[in-house]
Amino acid sequence: MTTIPSHNPNDPRVIRTRQLILDAFMYMLNKKDFNSITISDVTKEATINRATFYSHFPDKFGLLHALLSDAFMDYVHRRVPEDAVLTEETVQNLIQSLCDYHESSSKQCVRNYDSVAPLVEKNVIAELEKFVFQLLSKTCTQEDGRSLEQAATIISWSIYGITYRWFIKGKIETAVELSHNIAPLFSLWIVTETN
Repeated sequence: MTTIPSHNPNDPRVIRTRQLILDAFMYMLNKKDFNSITISDVTKEATINRATFYSHFPDKFGLLHALLSDAFMDYVHRRVPEDAVLTEETVQNLIQSLCDYHESSSKQCVRNYDSVAPLVEKNVIAELEKFVFQLLSKTCTQEDGRSLEQAATIISWSIYGITYRWFIKGKIETAVELSHNIAPLFSLWIVTETN
């Protein structure tokens, strides 16, 4: 996980430096396998020193987490509006978002994505779980918090698992077909849309 910087995260210089580090890391991920990338590789490419790197990220795992989990939430927010509730359509959009995320991460930013995905899986699922919990909280006001947390866990792990399996098994069906086939299985928790 990333640490909270001791400097002002809204300072344009801090934002610019953080982006330099992320860009350098993404460049290195396209050239090398994650396990062979060093902090020195990233700092050299970003033209910063190690102290500056460590003031933004605890290590390369924190950097990987920041890169991929931020990208993941961008994909989710592109398809699921802020005011959404958990409907079948929302579940379909979440599934398609995860499919987009897996495809994009493997094509654009990470060589050997299948070796890196398990490293960030826990963090991506945690982000998804928080998001699903928020969706559930909007409509399931009678449920206790523990039940909602359990439902969010089941839904998020299931969606992540089915989309990752879809990706590593060769995307036999389109993301849209997958989402239409899988979304009805979540009918216990979703809101039925009224016409």
